[in-house]
Amino acid sequence: MNSWMLSALGGLAVGAATVTGCAPRTEPVDASAPGDVGDRRDAHDAGDAADVRDAHDAGDAADVRDAADVRDAADVRDAADVFDATDAADAADVVDARDAADVVDVADAVDAPDGGGTPDVPWGLDERPVNRTCVAFSAPVGGAVRAVAAFSVGAPLVTNMIQRPGDNSRWYLTRVSGPIYSMENNGTTTTLGTVLDMTTMVASGGEAGLLGMAFHPRFATNRQVYLSYTRAVRPGETGILVSRISRMLSPDGGDTLDPSTEEVLLEMSQPFANHNGGKIAFGPDGYLYIASGDGGSGGDPYFNGQNLNTLLGKFLRIDVDRPDGPRLYSIPADNPYATGGGRPEIWASGLRNPWGWSFDRATGELWAGDVGQVTSEEVDIIRRGGDYGWSTLEGYECFRAPGCSSAGTVLPVLTYPRSDGISIIGGFVYRGRAMPWLTGRFIFGDFGSRRIWALSYDREGRATKELLTEVSQNIFSLAQDQEGEIFVVPVGGTFLKLVPGTVAPVDRVPRTLRETGCVDPTNPLRPAPGLIPYAPSAPFWSDGATKERFMALPEGGRITVGADGDWDLPNGTVLVKNFTVGTRRVETRLFVRHLDGDWRGYTYRWNDAQTDAALLDGGEVRALPGGGRWYYPSRSQCMECHSSAAGRSLGLESAQLNTAIRYAATGRVANQLDTLDHLGLFAAPLPASRPAAYPDPYAPGPDEGRARAYLHTNCSQCHRPGGIGRGALDLRFATPFARTGTCDVAPSVGDLGLRDARLIAPGDPARSVVHARMSASELYRMPPISSGVVDAEGVALIGRWVRALTRCP
Repeated sequence: MNSWMLSALGGLAVGAATVTGCAPRTEPVDASAPGDVGDRRDAHDAGDAADVRDAHDAGDAADVRDAADVRDAADVRDAADVFDATDAADAADVVDARDAADVVDVADAVDAPDGGGTPDVPWGLDERPVNRTCVAFSAPVGGAVRAVAAFSVGAPLVTNMIQRPGDNSRWYLTRVSGPIYSMENNGTTTTLGTVLDMTTMVASGGEAGLLGMAFHPRFATNRQVYLSYTRAVRPGETGILVSRISRMLSPDGGDTLDPSTEEVLLEMSQPFANHNGGKIAFGPDGYLYIASGDGGSGGDPYFNGQNLNTLLGKFLRIDVDRPDGPRLYSIPADNPYATGGGRPEIWASGLRNPWGWSFDRATGELWAGDVGQVTSEEVDIIRRGGDYGWSTLEGYECFRAPGCSSAGTVLPVLTYPRSDGISIIGGFVYRGRAMPWLTGRFIFGDFGSRRIWALSYDREGRATKELLTEVSQNIFSLAQDQEGEIFVVPVGGTFLKLVPGTVAPVDRVPRTLRETGCVDPTNPLRPAPGLIPYAPSAPFWSDGATKERFMALPEGGRITVGADGDWDLPNGTVLVKNFTVGTRRVETRLFVRHLDGDWRGYTYRWNDAQTDAALLDGGEVRALPGGGRWYYPSRSQCMECHSSAAGRSLGLESAQLNTAIRYAATGRVANQLDTLDHLGLFAAPLPASRPAAYPDPYAPGPDEGRARAYLHTNCSQCHRPGGIGRGALDLRFATPFARTGTCDVAPSVGDLGLRDARLIAPGDPARSVVHARMSASELYRMPPISSGVVDAEGVALIGRWVRALTRCP
């Protein structure tokens, strides 16, 4: 923030401070690496992998320095282990993706070998099934939200309002001037107990003071509490202030802290008094994360945001449980600069002043609000090795000079202009029960405008914000209790809680899969009788999961085929997709075109007994038996890939379905287009001349066609005219290669450290960013939202194709 805030707070009788400030996937469980935990932007259709907004480009450039040197196609955890296609020594060890479109249950559709074959009869079904049960239900409508007084304690300028791990009975408050208080969380008691008064230890004023507090995850046994504050400069030291991270012990379970036990872990000299960041929190991996501002003044005069040799303008990550010699912490081995290239404590760079951030309790993603300078405030998802642009960029725009390059930068999930607010207050992903329509959405506010928003996505898959409420005082911080409910902490001493408003939500979405009418009531693993199976010729990569797909059209509804071959399905349609890992059904996803014409997605998680699946209101991450994780997308993530540019219903296009499958109801193998045309499902009979089927990327055949089909299926949803992918790429199969905008074209969003990088460098996969991004893990992975396991066979295919190119057409 800037000097205006000082005057805004000038009336407070305290030593005041100002603020500146889809899709499922499996991957090996790695509790030490939250960057492996997933991508906030997982599209609702996990199998329909989409190359969304190279923006969230995330990852570690070091992971993909030489994508051509890897020898074992089966080793895909790290981009450095993924290969040049011809070097794949053991592709058979990789999950065979050619079966990705096959179905498990013989009662359902099964792809014919190679997606083709000679039909037994002209069509697979004789009559259009009667669909009386699997019909579109009413779209949910969110309720209103109010901010009501929770308690008043007379403690202004509270920077942190937290609870002990696993204990919802008590709150702990830190004030910028130094006191730490505790109080009971019973809705009535507002008496504060003093845990520790650090006023004499803390240098406060302006934006300095007691800024962070975190209980060790094992506080119940080790009694450790971590603090972040600014202290005065001592003789011989440089700068205006020193930011300190230290720990103390509580002798009585949290009632007090003993200052004599303080141990200093880390200190940073601050060249100016503002932009100190200061929040700290333990991640799901057990490591301590620290947010630091860029050192202050305005415009980052020392370029600290982009300087990897300073801890300012960064997210830091340290292991406080394992000292390293005289240092009271060690460096996690997977920190991006643990072995060189920058300060080893750095987890992410390019931040201005992160004010308010947290880990999503369900997915482990780290969401942050970063305060802007002149034009915009931003929301970021912080991942390993990410460069978030400051001070080259402010939000999406060049800051230092026009015409700057955003190459290598992780762009914000969302920005908003100064007309909407002047200092973002980062918050929390909602995981409470009181307002299920907010589940999985990032809740944040703004100091100046006093507004509270929830992040969501519009019909085109672009992040936007929904205004929830406005409060009467400037917002200083947000808090979340153990039950996932959100509290607002204004500059004064009356704290607010977000609760349902007077307008009640309307949500008639069936809570279980059985209730949808889309499964056989006697055996929910089987489809309802009215469903028609289908399978695309070029299947989507879904981390090795097998998939079944069905369409349920409303009675009398018919399909319109567009000039480009995409299908427009009637209002009331329900598309059903089952995901199976090994022998267990893990997820069923419904993509529904409601009667008002809008499409929305709904995720159902299967129980262990395989008897039913429960509707999820927000995204989740679950461990899989035998290792790995499955990522269930939230409702709001669906439209990132299912945009209007992509035809909404991915995979339903004439060239994808001009193949034969086996129809379980009759046992016949027949062409899908012939069958659907015979059933009278099209608004007009299909012409005799039809587009050739896209080649199956995982079946034998020429690499060129298979590679183009792979890019069409997995990337073109976003990388096409009107799509949300960055750059001018058009990866649709029908687009001539010369017009895809890839051949010998320099990347506009990062070269991943590749020498003389090109999107596609003819003859050289090692210089091809498309190949490297497919091989990468974490931040720089493409597609970034729908997969956690590298598709080794797909990477090998693209590598062979690129190597065979001798020139650009």
